[in-house]
Amino acid sequence: MSHFKYFREKLFIENTSVLHIAKKNKTPFYLYSEKQIKENYLNFVKTFKDINPLICFAAKANTNITILKMLGRLGSGADVVSGGELLKALKAGIKPNKIVFSGVGKTEEELKLAIRKKILLINVESESEAVLINKIGKKINRIISIGFRLNPNVDAKTHKKISTGKAENKFGVSIKNFSAFYKGIKKYKNIKIDALSVHIGSQILSDAPYKKVLGILLKVIRDLNIKLKYMDLGGGFGIRYGKKDKLINLNNYARLVYNFKKKLGCSIIFEPGRSLVGNTGILVSKIQYIKKGLNKNFIIIDAGMNDFMRIALYDASHNIIPIVKTNKKNQAPIEFVGPICETSCKFAKYKNYQKIEEGDFVAITDVGAYGSSLSSNYNTKPLIAEILAGKNNFKIIKKKQDLLKLINS
Repeated sequence: MSHFKYFREKLFIENTSVLHIAKKNKTPFYLYSEKQIKENYLNFVKTFKDINPLICFAAKANTNITILKMLGRLGSGADVVSGGELLKALKAGIKPNKIVFSGVGKTEEELKLAIRKKILLINVESESEAVLINKIGKKINRIISIGFRLNPNVDAKTHKKISTGKAENKFGVSIKNFSAFYKGIKKYKNIKIDALSVHIGSQILSDAPYKKVLGILLKVIRDLNIKLKYMDLGGGFGIRYGKKDKLINLNNYARLVYNFKKKLGCSIIFEPGRSLVGNTGILVSKIQYIKKGLNKNFIIIDAGMNDFMRIALYDASHNIIPIVKTNKKNQAPIEFVGPICETSCKFAKYKNYQKIEEGDFVAITDVGAYGSSLSSNYNTKPLIAEILAGKNNFKIIKKKQDLLKLINS
């Protein structure tokens, strides 16, 4: 979050005071740094420049149309996992030949949409899906280009709820089953396997599991003598949520992928999501009440788990910072909680937080990925606004949902 800094004890996003934005807009709201988004993308491009990959932003991380447009203008494609995400990517101006469609449960309607829009790849996640695509292709007299997502049975050492590369996970096809399917591929006249795909999880902080996966893929490709146009290596690169998090060395990984590509001679696709937008946003909230408990004080903010689900869903850790710093300390431990009628609607505990008052503003940090995209109307709460700050100004890029429209829908 290099573009979120304090100046004279007030938090700024780029050149604009967050307090100023908070006083102009009803809290809670998401607030993103335009410069941070662009910087993250261009740094990713620079790291992998020798590989020259197709970068397909994992749209599920943040589906705001303005952010998708911004990434598209920088050269990004999109990795989508639903028909809705596919249509959003196209609406954002991302070209069909830069879109890959993943996901274990694509409907026939979604597959037909992807085929009709002539996207680059449909990453198949089961033999049945491949058979269905072949059937669709036969009806329209077309050969459909597909990728096959493999499950390499590699533990990415991440949270169990965001692990996707182990045999116990629902994603991809086992190497044994893929090998059997591939040996009979000639009977499917309307599909062509142009790619293999792999994605082993999210918030990965080491290149060790990636290195293991590259070795497995190389063996499979050589054993089956597959000629590929693309190798989709997925994403999952972690960010630093806390001081103890050690980031993956992407330069090391870039060298591994470069050598891997030289051996295969195919193009590389990456699907980064969190690493491009995770540290670009904060969730600005107001302190509604301070309630004294027996062992701690509850700081009740106006943002809830419906607005930001990651902590309740993944036991994730996010820092909460004051919008205005003071030197005074609270006398008791505190816990930040939200208004939703669930015990899990809580955010963080602190023993030595600064003194804060009802009506003060705080920000939950590093919420640019899986923040707004996981939000819901639980407790019949409207979806909150999203704001983008750049240079010396800011603009609303998604309005707060109208409550009357919500209750009448």
